[in-house]
Amino acid sequence: MQPPSDPSSASSSASSSASSSGLSSGPSPTGVIHDIGYRGYDGPRLGRRAVARALFVHSLRGVFGIGRSAKSKVLPVGLSVIMCVPALVLAVVTVIGAGRGLLDDVPLDYSHYAMVLQAALAIFLATQAPQTVSLDLRFNTLPLYVSRPLERPDYVVAKYAAMTLGVFLLLAVPLLIMYVGALFAELPAGDETAEVAAALVGAAIYALVLSGLALLIASLTSRRGFGVAGIITTLVMTYAVATALQGVVGIDNDDAVTAGWLGLISPMTLVDGVQVWALGTDPATPAGPASDATGITFVLVTLAVVVGCLGLLVARYRKVRL
Repeated sequence: MQPPSDPSSASSSASSSASSSGLSSGPSPTGVIHDIGYRGYDGPRLGRRAVARALFVHSLRGVFGIGRSAKSKVLPVGLSVIMCVPALVLAVVTVIGAGRGLLDDVPLDYSHYAMVLQAALAIFLATQAPQTVSLDLRFNTLPLYVSRPLERPDYVVAKYAAMTLGVFLLLAVPLLIMYVGALFAELPAGDETAEVAAALVGAAIYALVLSGLALLIASLTSRRGFGVAGIITTLVMTYAVATALQGVVGIDNDDAVTAGWLGLISPMTLVDGVQVWALGTDPATPAGPASDATGITFVLVTLAVVVGCLGLLVARYRKVRL
């Protein structure tokens, strides 16, 4: 049998082992702060206005698919081309027809262009309005936007302004193409300028009304498909009902006033009525406002729709949980 080990030597051995493994009972070493070159920011700090402007630009780019995937560009770019091709054809026809003495005006009134191409316009609104607001609800990115200094009303105004400008550009570019064709055809420049200016004002009203309604419908759901269906149904069904009733009632000339009032049913006929009464254009529907009272009502309802959509959008986003 081996003799028992000496206690003092065992204690010395344990102490040396603990020391070699870094488990000594002494005070632990203090940490060291390394300067890796970070510096404080002392430049200008942008506020709410700059953030809202950046959100507006970002949303406007998104309306046309800029900065998104190639798949996201197909519909907005394709619909933009569809809106411009008829205007280009009309411009060529105007130049050729006027050169041969067959035409003394553009074949289609500038103010009627939005009504004639309303199918493409409705599809654009139905696809891009949900793209503008519904995805923020679905992926819960709203808290990233409405953190300080941006407020919820700023978010709504930026989105509304971006969608409105996008729709206005969609309508204004074809009108300008037709206008350039009329100038090349050497039609009276003063008359053509006055007509296209009235049509551009009408395009701005179309953009305000249709964008507000489309964004309001899209903001009610985080599902993009539901937003698309809701916008298409609202625009198509209201126009079909309004024009059908106008056609039936307007058969009797004594009911022209009643037929004009029926234009309040649809946002498309509503704006067309404002153009007819306030801008002096020809109606693009079976009947327009037949009296000053009707015309004033059309203008007031249009203002109410724009202000109401903006107010309801603000109220909607005040209820969104962050």
